[in-house]
Amino acid sequence: MAKGPAQLRLDRLLSNLGYGSRREVQQLVWAGLVTLDGEVIEDSDQRILIKPDLVTRMIVDDAPLDPPPGLALMMHKPLGVTCSHKELGPLVYKLLPERWRRRDPAISTIGRLDKDTSGLLLMTDDGALLHKIISPRSNVSKRYDVTLDRPLRGDEVELFAAGSLMLEGDDKPLLPAHLDVASDKRAFVTITEGRYHQVRRMFAAVGNHVTALHRDRVGGLALPDDLKAGEYRLLSAADLEKVLEARI
Repeated sequence: MAKGPAQLRLDRLLSNLGYGSRREVQQLVWAGLVTLDGEVIEDSDQRILIKPDLVTRMIVDDAPLDPPPGLALMMHKPLGVTCSHKELGPLVYKLLPERWRRRDPAISTIGRLDKDTSGLLLMTDDGALLHKIISPRSNVSKRYDVTLDRPLRGDEVELFAAGSLMLEGDDKPLLPAHLDVASDKRAFVTITEGRYHQVRRMFAAVGNHVTALHRDRVGGLALPDDLKAGEYRLLSAADLEKVLEARI
């Protein structure tokens, strides 16, 4: 039997979304700053149905409610920021609204892009969704725009597609990958694995060096041309369906 929408007490809901402690949320309610369907909520322990349209029906402190749990977004990750909660230096999470960084469950990246790689990064607070996308069973592809230091030697398309390429330090060959050559020093490579620095190591294995790396697609979802570096956008159900499309 399908489960109905979850219910949460208002104070717990808003606290989990980062609006403050339950005491601080209670003060928002007492001040008349929380409304649902145009009516002021007077009791902080009122139970709220968590439905997708809640963001259009609830107002908190004169602004629409933040997305409830189940949030998923795409970010155009800029160069120089790290996909980590703990490392020093600029972090991708600091590109999100400050309140979103206090959410419980926390927002996490779906896979990672290294500090020197830009492009499409997915993030969510839904653990089940995260694991579904990164699971090898889902076979979700990732496409990278690669700029190289030296011209391609000519056999990379066949070698990457063969499923026999071994990376230094690994004990099994890579799965087949697809390479589209754009010019002698630029190519698009599509992979379904996520080994450490995989694309850079693939080209190192054929005697080349990656000078720029940009991910422009995950599954069937492309990075929008109008999403600038450092910007993000919430994902729709249709977007998530595209993510899970296999593209190799």
